[in-house]
Amino acid sequence: MNKELPFIVLCIEEYKNQKHMSGKDVLDLFMKYSVIEYIKSFYDVLHTTGTRYIVNDIDLYIKSRKSIK
Repeated sequence: MNKELPFIVLCIEEYKNQKHMSGKDVLDLFMKYSVIEYIKSFYDVLHTTGTRYIVNDIDLYIKSRKSIK
């Protein structure tokens, strides 16, 4: 098992809980905006931060991706 997988699951669960979304809705959102690839790319930095920071960072990433599309 790679080291990023448990962290990705944590990010999905935290996002789901903090945003009051279903797991399916979070996965759909993450797939649409390539959030899982983002988390993998920045694992070394993100895994050292708190969950509130991670969720805010994911929101900023999604917002930046929306402006591109």
